[in-house]
Amino acid sequence: MTCFVFVFCMSSSPSHGLNLAQQEAVNFLHGPCLVLAGAGSGKTRVITHKIARLIQTGLDPKRIAAITFTNKAAAEMRERAKGLIGKAAREVRICTFHALGVHMLRESGEVLGLKPQFSILDSDDVTGILKDAGGSVDAATARQWQWTISAWKNMGLNAEQAEAQAADDNERIIARIMARYEERLTAYQSVDFDDLIGLPLKLLRDHEEVRTKWQQMMGHILVDEYQDTNATQYEVLKALVGSHDPKNSRFTAVGDDDQSIYGWRGATLDNLKKLPVDFPNLKVIKLEQNYRSTSAILRAANNVIGPNPKLFPKNLWSDLGEGEPVRVVDADNEEHEAERAVARIQSLRSSSQHKEFRDFAVLYRANHQARVFEQALRRAQIPYKVSGGQSFFDRAEIKDLCGWFRLWVNNDDDPAFLRAVTTPKRGIGHQTLQQLGTFASKYKLSLFEALFSSSLGSVLNARAVGSLHEFGRYLNDLEYRARHTQGAEDARAFLADWLKEIGYEKHLYDSEDNEKVAASRWTNVMEFCDWMAQRCGGQIDDAAGVTLSSEKKSLLEVAQTISLLSTISEREQDQNVVTLSTLHASKGLEWPHVMLVGVTEGMLPFKLDEGADSLGGSSREHEAANESIAQRLQEERRLMYVGITRAQRTLAVSWPRRKKKGREMVTAQPSRFIAEMALDQATVKEDPREKLRALRAEFAKKAQDAAAAQALAGPA
Repeated sequence: MTCFVFVFCMSSSPSHGLNLAQQEAVNFLHGPCLVLAGAGSGKTRVITHKIARLIQTGLDPKRIAAITFTNKAAAEMRERAKGLIGKAAREVRICTFHALGVHMLRESGEVLGLKPQFSILDSDDVTGILKDAGGSVDAATARQWQWTISAWKNMGLNAEQAEAQAADDNERIIARIMARYEERLTAYQSVDFDDLIGLPLKLLRDHEEVRTKWQQMMGHILVDEYQDTNATQYEVLKALVGSHDPKNSRFTAVGDDDQSIYGWRGATLDNLKKLPVDFPNLKVIKLEQNYRSTSAILRAANNVIGPNPKLFPKNLWSDLGEGEPVRVVDADNEEHEAERAVARIQSLRSSSQHKEFRDFAVLYRANHQARVFEQALRRAQIPYKVSGGQSFFDRAEIKDLCGWFRLWVNNDDDPAFLRAVTTPKRGIGHQTLQQLGTFASKYKLSLFEALFSSSLGSVLNARAVGSLHEFGRYLNDLEYRARHTQGAEDARAFLADWLKEIGYEKHLYDSEDNEKVAASRWTNVMEFCDWMAQRCGGQIDDAAGVTLSSEKKSLLEVAQTISLLSTISEREQDQNVVTLSTLHASKGLEWPHVMLVGVTEGMLPFKLDEGADSLGGSSREHEAANESIAQRLQEERRLMYVGITRAQRTLAVSWPRRKKKGREMVTAQPSRFIAEMALDQATVKEDPREKLRALRAEFAKKAQDAAAAQALAGPA
C-alpha cells in the first residue's frame, strides 16, 4: 500500500529532470558512493531524488537517514523530500549529526550510565562549569579551555588521552581540568555538544549489541556537506555503515573539497582522502554543471580555486550564458567603499530585473567589517539584516525559560537549577545556595537531591531549608503538570499560568531601565511560549528531525528537545532587506547580486604569517610552520571561492586603498585572490556613482523630452 501511495505521489521517475551525472548518483544504490557536488550543482536535489529512488526500490523509509549540519538545512531537505515523495518522507530520518546523536543517546545511552532525560548544556553553562573546575573567575580563560577541550573531543580523545599527548604544561593543566569537567557532566547527567558525537561513537565502538541494532536500522545513509565532517563524525559514519564489509556499505557522501572552510572547528579534508582507502570500491561521481551562476562568475571561481591541490579535480560550467563581467571596485577608504556599495545597490535596482532588496548581499571576512556598511545603508534608508546575529536562544529571557524546562526534564542539571532558582528571585540568597552547593559536593549529590536531604538542616537554618523545600515541591508539581499537558491549547494556557505564578513579566520590567526594551523582551517570551505550544500540537517537526508526526505531544516531551535547537526557524522570514553576512555564514545561500568587500591582504587571506624562515629552531620546525601556513592559505582561497559562487547574476569585488588600524590609517593592498581571478580584459573598473549619475541624467532627459513633447502638442 505504501508503495502504491508513493508511486502515485511521484507522478514520474525519481530521475526525471536530472542531468546525466545526477541520474548516475541517484541510481547507484548498492555500495559506497561519493558525489562531488560543485557549488550550485543541485546536491540537495540529488539527495532528495535518491531518497525517492531508494523507497521506490523497496527500502523501508524508516531505514533511510539523511544527515546534514544545520537545522535549517535539515528542514529544507525535509520539505523538498515531502514535496517529491509525499507521506513516505515522514518516515525518513532527516536530521543533523547532533540530532542523530541525541536520538541514539536517548534510546541506547543507558549502557553509558546516561538517563534518557539527560540535559544538553549550552556554551554559557560549559564556561561556568569550566571556571569552577579550573578554579578561575576569568571567562576568557575558561573559553580558551573550552576551545582546547572541544578540539580534543572532536579528535576522539578523553582527558586521560589528552594528558598523555599534551604538548606542554599548559595543555597538561587543561587536560586535568577536562577530567574534572567530565566528572561534573556525569554528576549532572548532562552532555555538551561535542558529546553528542563522541558518546554515540563510544556506544557503537564499545557495545556490540548497540552497534548491531543501529546498523540494522540504517539501510542507507546519505551525508550532506561531507567536507565539513570532523574525525569523530567520520568514525560514527563508518561504525553505522559497517566498514567490516566495505563492498556492502550502503552510504552516499555528498560534498565538495573546494568548499571546505571549517578547519578551525575540526572539519578535515582527511575524511575525503580516507574514503577511497577505507572503501576501495567507492564510486566517485562529479557534478560539474552549475545551475546558479553565469559563465563569467564561474570562470573567476575556477581560476581562484585553481592553485589549490586537488583531491578530485573538477571544473564548474554553466549554460546560463556569459552574463555581466565581474567588477573590481577600488575605493579611497572603508567609508568610501561602503558608499560605493550603496551606490551599486541603487544603480542595479534601477537597471536590473532583480530589484528587491532581498536580491542583494554584502559579504565580508570578519564581523567587525559590517559596521561601516550598516552606517552607509542607514544613511541611504536601505533596510538590511546582519546575518549570523544573536540567536533567539541566546537571549537572556529565553535562556531563563529554557533553564526551567531543562530542570523539569532532568532534576540533576545543576546549571539549570541555579538559573531557575534565581530567576526571578524567590528569597533564596547567594549564601544559601553556596552552602547548599558545598553540602551537595560533600555528599556527591545534585543540588536538587541535596535540598531534600534529611541532614540539610545541619548546615542551613529552618527558614532557608523551608524556602528550598518550597521551590523543590513547586518544581515537582510543574514537572507533573507538564507531563500531563498535551496539545497546543492546553500548553499555551499552562505556560501563561506558570509565567504569572513566577511573576516573570514583572521581573523583566523591574530589571530593565528602559520600558521599551522590557516590552520587547516580554514579546520574545510570548512568541517563544506560542512556538512551544504549537510544537505540542504537532504543528512543527520534531526537533531531532527524526519524524514528521502530527500527533500531540506533552509539554515535557517538547521540553526535552529544546536544548538542541539554535534558532527558531519561524522567525527566519524572507524579509525584503539587503543581507550583510560573513563569508562563513553565507555558505549554502545565494543571491542575484553579491558584493565581496574588504578584499585586502591580511583580511582575505586573513593574517598569514610571513613564513618560518625567520624563526629559530630546526629545519623540521620550519617545514611544519610553512606547511601550516600553506594549509591556512588554501582554506582562505576556498573561502574566496565560496564567496564568488554565492552570486547568480552579478559580482563585484571591492577593496579600500587605506584602512583603519587602531587610530591610524594604513595603506592596504588588494588581496592576491583578485589577481588569481584572472579577469584580465573582462575586468571592468567601475565607479557606481558615475553609473548612478548617468542614470539620473538619462531619467532627467526623458522627463525633459516628455515635457517638451507635451508642450508642442499644445492643450488637449
